[in-house]
Amino acid sequence: MELQRLEASLELSARAPNRDLAEAKLREAIATAQQQAAKWWELRAAVTLSRFLRGQQRTDEARALLAPVYRRFVEGFETPDLQEAKALLDEL
Repeated sequence: MELQRLEASLELSARAPNRDLAEAKLREAIATAQQQAAKWWELRAAVTLSRFLRGQQRTDEARALLAPVYRRFVEGFETPDLQEAKALLDEL
């Protein structure tokens, strides 16, 4: 799942990125994390996909994707990953 997220990030940073491929990899990373009940990895992939969606002017979709993942956390709010997710949600 983290490898899929990193591959998507690399694709998006390419000179001529395949945005459809990157989005598919991020959605696959989220699905894999959900299947494995790996909510930290799901959060990381959801943040990356939400940033991508925001960049595509799909802010409602980005918020709808990230908010439920973020809400499942009950502790660890001082960690960089959750702080990043909260900041992104505030922007959306």
